[in-house]
Amino acid sequence: MNVAAVLVEALPYIREFRGQIVVVKYGGNALAGSSTLDSFAADVVLLHTVGIRAVVVHGGGPQIGELMERLGKVPEFVDGLRVTDAETLDIARMVLVGKVNRDIVAAINVHGPLAVGVSGEDAGMITASPLDPALGFVGEVGAVNPDILRRLLAEELVPVVATIGSDRRGQSYNINADTVAGAVAEALGAAKLVYLTDVEGIRARRGDPASLVHAATPDDLDRLVAGGAIAGGMIPKVASCVRAVRNGVSRAHILDGRAEHALLVELFTRQGVGTMVAPA
Repeated sequence: MNVAAVLVEALPYIREFRGQIVVVKYGGNALAGSSTLDSFAADVVLLHTVGIRAVVVHGGGPQIGELMERLGKVPEFVDGLRVTDAETLDIARMVLVGKVNRDIVAAINVHGPLAVGVSGEDAGMITASPLDPALGFVGEVGAVNPDILRRLLAEELVPVVATIGSDRRGQSYNINADTVAGAVAEALGAAKLVYLTDVEGIRARRGDPASLVHAATPDDLDRLVAGGAIAGGMIPKVASCVRAVRNGVSRAHILDGRAEHALLVELFTRQGVGTMVAPA
């Protein structure tokens, strides 16, 4: 396909989503290197340039684990969730708010002075509560107040959200970024919710890349989860997609954030590159 054909194919999608909100969850696993981050940042600025209002929500699990190891602290997990004592929470805040968030903001701003880093603690954006006492300061989303995000979007800026929330007493919690992205998309009434991760999408058979599911409904995904085809770190992504689509988000997507310009290909071409979840 030549360049002109690509642009012509993209045009109706640009028209459809101009002025709409797209929430993009950029996973810590997708932060494979500076070239990948630069490609993602350029995609975000292009979305903004054609009138799509982007909100970036990011994780940072691998980066938290790396700093814990450097500090001599051994990570502990229960059912795939990191046990988070007070020291681990401090490390998570340093990594998510002070490192990963700043890296993404800086990368976007190279292509245009648009990105503003915020945390779920800012302006009471994310009200959290303990997920499980055995996990310590791991939180779940109680409510999302999107006012600060709407103000930033109204100023034609790109919010970049670190997924630390707090309860009404000011206690901070580390929250699963997949869950936060879905909750933010719902609160904003987003047209699309996109997960950029380290796999090409949802597979009908675990471990079989050839079984990539290009399009699915929430009911389809429920069946795949019940049948064991979806497990581990994909479960919160799929659960968030299902909930978001059932609660008003028009489309949700899961795709490989390590592939160059995967975000643009998924949003602006008929075939796409990952899995799209839409109502039946």
